[in-house]
Amino acid sequence: MTFFEKKLQSETVYDGKILKLQVDTVELPDGNKSVRECVRHSGGVAILCVDSDKILLVRQFRYLYGKELYEIPAGKLEEGELPEVAAVRELKEETGISAELVPYLKLYPSPGYTDEVIHIYLAKSFQKTGKQNLDDGEFLSVCFKHLTDVLVMIENGEICDGKTIAAIYKYVSENWR
Repeated sequence: MTFFEKKLQSETVYDGKILKLQVDTVELPDGNKSVRECVRHSGGVAILCVDSDKILLVRQFRYLYGKELYEIPAGKLEEGELPEVAAVRELKEETGISAELVPYLKLYPSPGYTDEVIHIYLAKSFQKTGKQNLDDGEFLSVCFKHLTDVLVMIENGEICDGKTIAAIYKYVSENWR
């Protein structure tokens, strides 16, 4: 059986720089009506760089969690921007590294309320080609950590970022069998 919800009405309640909030009225498969609160987001990219079992991580203060988080390099897609173009740009801006990038994983971070898609790439044959070129108001540090240490950090709750955990666990499942 296939289920589908038909949009009957949509109201934009906020339209900001990063996201748009909509309240949609939908018809459910049984004919009843319901409301969906929707966070519309242009999407993002993230890059997994592995060098001799060392993972490239960035450490950045995240306001909503009130602390610094370890993550793989990542960033927001600009409106109409191709994910592979954004990934090249974000990796270079955040780390000063250039690489051949191959599509690796597509992630829906929270499908219950947002349409955001994160396109994760695996960096191949990368090299440091410059210095960081961070956006205004962006502050982060870059480090390589051994994969076994990263796995311990995940288990200890030091790494909680979903895209980072998904990319690393995929890498482990493909390479440590």
